[in-house]
Amino acid sequence: MPLRQTPKGVYLHVRATPKAGRDEVIGIITNVTGQKSLGVKVTAVPEKGTANKAVIETLSDEMAIAKSSFRQSSGETSRDKIFEIVANEKTVRAYIAALTKD
Repeated sequence: MPLRQTPKGVYLHVRATPKAGRDEVIGIITNVTGQKSLGVKVTAVPEKGTANKAVIETLSDEMAIAKSSFRQSSGETSRDKIFEIVANEKTVRAYIAALTKD
């Protein structure tokens, strides 16, 4: 599961792919160490935070929650990112659970 509980909410682990053909969530992916992440492709280039903003916008649109719910905790310049979500936790959990049922 790409979610980890925190005292304030949850951390969402994301694997971002910039310069993709379209903005989309591709599902749950597992890296070579076994860490599960939510795969997100964005058309934005990884310059000056534009790809990070595009990842947040894509997640916001897909989960139907406000962009302000996402706070990037790590991964500013990495494809592997962690977002802290302090609001709409139930919505995020339901979204991730629906992806893992497939």
